[in-house]
Amino acid sequence: MRNNTVTYVDTKNGRKRTVPVDSEFYLKLKAHGPRIGRIFPTDAYRAFTLALNRTTIVLPKGQRTHVLRHTFASHFIMNGGDLLTLQRILGHQTIQMTMRYAHLSPEHLLEAVKFGPRRGVDTTLTPGTNEGDEAGKK
Repeated sequence: MRNNTVTYVDTKNGRKRTVPVDSEFYLKLKAHGPRIGRIFPTDAYRAFTLALNRTTIVLPKGQRTHVLRHTFASHFIMNGGDLLTLQRILGHQTIQMTMRYAHLSPEHLLEAVKFGPRRGVDTTLTPGTNEGDEAGKK
């Protein structure tokens, strides 16, 4: 943990990755945990389990903390984050794994219109357009 980033070292795929975090959140993390080693004490998992037990939420075995990761990813996409950035944050080796979240982006297909090749094309002399038709009548 340094320079507003958190580094994950013991990941499922064995690759280390560093993720930037909000500066306010970083300061809270820094005050809460050590600079080197685990951010949260080992009883954080137990505390989360006890909190879940006080609710009606039922999760499959082994998914207790994974649900937090999934929730982050879902909200990241719903708030306008892009899939390639999310892939790097989550450490997915393939974009196909990250694509599970694509449907959560309310505007992900609108980018085809926003960034497509037709944007900014001059159609004044194109047959079949109003401008082209007008030009042809003169």
